[in-house]
Amino acid sequence: MVVCAGFMCLAQTAFAAQRFGQDSAVYVWMVFCMLVAFAIGFLLLARSRYPRATFVAACVVVLVFPYDPILALMALTALLARRNDMKTTVRAIVAGGFVTLAAQVRDALRPPEASIWHMVFAKPDTGSQYGTDLIMLADDRTIVITAIVAALLELAIATLAGLHIRSRALASLATAKADAQVAQLKTTIDSQQLADAIAAEAHDMLAHSLSLLALNASALQAESKKLAAEAGSLDAGQLAGQASRIADKTEEIRKQAAGALDEAHSVIDMLRHPEQAKAQLAPSDETSLTRESLDALLGDARAAGMRLNTWIDIQQLGQLNRETGKIAYRVLQEGLTNASRHAPGAPVSLELTVNPTVGVHAHVSNPTNPSVPAASADATRPAMDSKNAFRTGAGLPGLAERVRQAEGTCRFGFDARHAFHVDVQLPWVE
Repeated sequence: MVVCAGFMCLAQTAFAAQRFGQDSAVYVWMVFCMLVAFAIGFLLLARSRYPRATFVAACVVVLVFPYDPILALMALTALLARRNDMKTTVRAIVAGGFVTLAAQVRDALRPPEASIWHMVFAKPDTGSQYGTDLIMLADDRTIVITAIVAALLELAIATLAGLHIRSRALASLATAKADAQVAQLKTTIDSQQLADAIAAEAHDMLAHSLSLLALNASALQAESKKLAAEAGSLDAGQLAGQASRIADKTEEIRKQAAGALDEAHSVIDMLRHPEQAKAQLAPSDETSLTRESLDALLGDARAAGMRLNTWIDIQQLGQLNRETGKIAYRVLQEGLTNASRHAPGAPVSLELTVNPTVGVHAHVSNPTNPSVPAASADATRPAMDSKNAFRTGAGLPGLAERVRQAEGTCRFGFDARHAFHVDVQLPWVE
């Protein structure tokens, strides 16, 4: 752009100087204009930082000096590309149009030997350089009209180029803003999902541990009351046996309390270091459904005094996806936790089927009244409905959402015998 603008200004000045003698003052002015033309193109380097000032300066220079309007047109394109208000756009186009028309008509009205437009319409091989008179192929009116049309075309090209550059810049800016908003929204969603995952993990771990603590504490209380009531009728050996059982139960409670404290520390650590939480939330041997974790879960429940009836059919468990296995483990854990919290002392039925054909099917049920026996699974399943459950809290709805995200189904609620059921079906994923 600098080279092109400088060249056209030099060419226009060179033709304009043809009609002046070398000893005239105007010719000295033309020489000065030629020297300025070598550097005038560098004015465009300021178009990015000062587009308005660059355009005004270019228009003034074209009107004062015998220069080609390309300098003003390039500045016009730069201004339109960088300014978005309508008032500036209209004023710049009007001013650029006036300068372009003035410069082109000025050249067309000069004598033939001093006009680029006359050279365009001159007969080839004529003119002073060939030792003959310059022969024109069109009259002056045609040349002036052509110059005006060319000026309007140049103005249109410069205007459209500036508006096109502006539209691309605005589109790029809008795209960048949209990308930034999408990235911010994604970060927010990821943060919310991480917070939800930590909350669910905290609920799953702590609620189960605390429910076992509550069961053991109830059993310890019963043992203590029994000892207090029978202390007078027991001999030393029987007293020692009762005391030993109470001590064992107390030690079990201490271990479970220590485990719950470790789990609480783990949750706090995830909150303090969210960048490491995803790794801590990943399925492990203790939090995914394995034979060992299942035995430990059922063993802890029975040790806490839960009356647990199980029906388990497991095949190819090692091939089950660990994420699906973790959800299945949490289903069993949540079912046992709810039973211990809301129906302490009631018998609990647990059914678990795992194989590639069925997928993962888990069913946990318990009567809400300890005096009512647990109903059979076939009699209770049709009446289950999650909408009529009162034990929703944070556990079951969150569990249902995780099952839904794994493309499974989760139903929980009461049957006609007032027994509560949790029934989950998960697809088999290797």
